[in-house]
Amino acid sequence: MRLTLAIRNLIKFQNLDKWPIEMIEEMKTCCYVKRDFITKTEESALLKEVEPHMKRLRYEKSHWDDAIHLYREREQRKWSDENCEVIKRIRSESFGPNAEHLTYVHILDLHKNGVIKPHIDSIRYCGDVITGVSLLSDAIMRLRHKDRKDELIVDLLMPRRSLYRLGELGRYEFTHEVLGENESIWESSKIERNRRISIICRDIPKKCNIQQENIELKPIPETL
Repeated sequence: MRLTLAIRNLIKFQNLDKWPIEMIEEMKTCCYVKRDFITKTEESALLKEVEPHMKRLRYEKSHWDDAIHLYREREQRKWSDENCEVIKRIRSESFGPNAEHLTYVHILDLHKNGVIKPHIDSIRYCGDVITGVSLLSDAIMRLRHKDRKDELIVDLLMPRRSLYRLGELGRYEFTHEVLGENESIWESSKIERNRRISIICRDIPKKCNIQQENIELKPIPETL
């Protein structure tokens, strides 16, 4: 049995006395995790489609903005009919009905010893929401307010096959990071960190943020 099956709360606010009540309620609405969003069968189907491409890539030690250590990534536009339905469900859950989606879905493969360092995604490359599903491993995401990083901290436990959503206040005003194995503790229990693949959907950035620069998504050829 996975450890996280016994854990009920998937969000934890640190230094609770420092948080304005209104901000807590807003964060619960715009940043959350849904357990078992996809089934084991759906996870297997996603892995079957992405693994052959990921195995051709090597793990990188540093990202262009120094936000990620030991990772490999690619973008994918076309999916099997089965997996396309999962992508549609992710978008339906996390975005409003009038959202304009980025065509390419981001696939991020994080090594067992990899970490995602605190950062805020560039406003030139995506819009109000960052959302995805976690494959292969549980993980903990930590959000820190950009101006009160040692006070306003909230952790999200992301069980394997769960959906996570970062939006609005949590997307623009908080950095996010994925903790390394040694830091991955939840309610005094160690969360086992293995290799993790996340299937990530984003919306189109606001026109005022593009600043006349093209969105560079590094698309991978559809046939390899």
